[in-house]
Amino acid sequence: MPKSKRNRQVTLSKTKKKGRDHKETIVNGIKEAAEKYGWVYVFSFENMRNQKFKEFREQLKSSSRFFLGSNKVMQVALGRSAADEIRPGLHKVSKLLRGDAGMVCTNLPKEEVERLFKEFEEYDFARTGSNATEKVDLKEGPLEQFTHEMEPFLRKQGMPVRLNKGVVELVSDFVVCEEGKPLSPEAARILRLMGIKMATFRLNLICRWSPDEFELYIDGPDESDVECS
Repeated sequence: MPKSKRNRQVTLSKTKKKGRDHKETIVNGIKEAAEKYGWVYVFSFENMRNQKFKEFREQLKSSSRFFLGSNKVMQVALGRSAADEIRPGLHKVSKLLRGDAGMVCTNLPKEEVERLFKEFEEYDFARTGSNATEKVDLKEGPLEQFTHEMEPFLRKQGMPVRLNKGVVELVSDFVVCEEGKPLSPEAARILRLMGIKMATFRLNLICRWSPDEFELYIDGPDESDVECS
């Protein structure tokens, strides 16, 4: 029997994809910031946590402007070679925008920027797929940190548990995760329940540019490599 058109679901709101106008806005913003601020830094990030990054960005809002998104768009804005760079030497910065990276334009002194980035470190619960930083194993016996209501949930995570006089009990030893191996969804949930944080959100400086100076903070490419078009 054919379906009635009267029962057809209609989506009343649609999310527009970020198109050309959005990219042009970012490009123009970067060009303006590169002219306004005295320094441009590229940084990499590990275990990004959006809320923590937003707080860090707000802390420096009066003196700096951050850009995080498409590396390709940021590269186009700065210029990919000496021929199309918007200010002398910025093509070196452009070439280092790759992988998990972002950019900040700032008027803060070099020492202050280096201190802020070095001190920034936030611990959080690891997500599925992240590598465990240590082995976590539980021994057979009572698990008094868990309430009896949690026993069904723990069983669903693969833990060999049962209730013994209202106490959650592990009937055999259980390995939650192995050091260096990716976390399963179940392991990530168990670690969260246990309050074990294995992820560290860090920001690492890669390079610094000013009209008179360019400095690399990382080992790897030297200035001759960055110079190449």
